[in-house]
Amino acid sequence: MAGTNELSSASINKVELEQCTYSWSQTLKEVEVTIPVPEGTRGKDLSITIGKNKLSVGLKGKEVYFAGTLTKEVHVDESTWTIDDQRELNIHLEKVSQEWWKAIIEGHPAIDTTKIQPENSKLADLDGETRAMVEKMMFDQRQKEMGKPSSDDLKKEEMLKKFQAQHPEMDFSNAKMS
Repeated sequence: MAGTNELSSASINKVELEQCTYSWSQTLKEVEVTIPVPEGTRGKDLSITIGKNKLSVGLKGKEVYFAGTLTKEVHVDESTWTIDDQRELNIHLEKVSQEWWKAIIEGHPAIDTTKIQPENSKLADLDGETRAMVEKMMFDQRQKEMGKPSSDDLKKEEMLKKFQAQHPEMDFSNAKMS
C-alpha cells in the first residue's frame, strides 16, 4: 500500500492496493474517487454500493476492487457514480460534515490533512451561526483598520449610554472609561 502526500484541496491522492489502484480528491463538501476499469466496462457490469458509512466497488460476479467502512459519513441520496469512456469509474460522495478526510476507507493509506491548502469558501456556504461569526470578525477587522471601535466596543458604548439615560442623576463627567 502506498499513498501520496502532496496536497491542495483539489489535489489527487493516489492509492495502490493489491487488487485496485484508485485516486481521490476532496473539498470540504465532497470526495471524488476515480477507479480505472477494464476497457468496455458498462454500468451494468459494475457492483457498487454506497452506504452512509460503507463503500463497495467491484465487477458483478467477479472481483471486488475494494469494500470497507468509510472514514466519515456521506449523504447517500446525494452521492452518485458514473462510468466515463467505458474505462473509468467516477464516484462522487457528498460529505455529511465539512471536514478533511485522511482516507476514503478505514485501513487504506492516509494523507496528512494538516498539509491541505483549503479553497476559499463563500459566506453563503456557511451555516447561519458560523456566517454571523465570520461577518462580525470581518466587521471588527475593518473597524480596527480604520481606527474605529469594534462591535463589542460599540455594544459597550450603547449600554453605557442607555445606563446614563436611565440614571440622569449620576454625574459621569469625571469618569474615566477604558
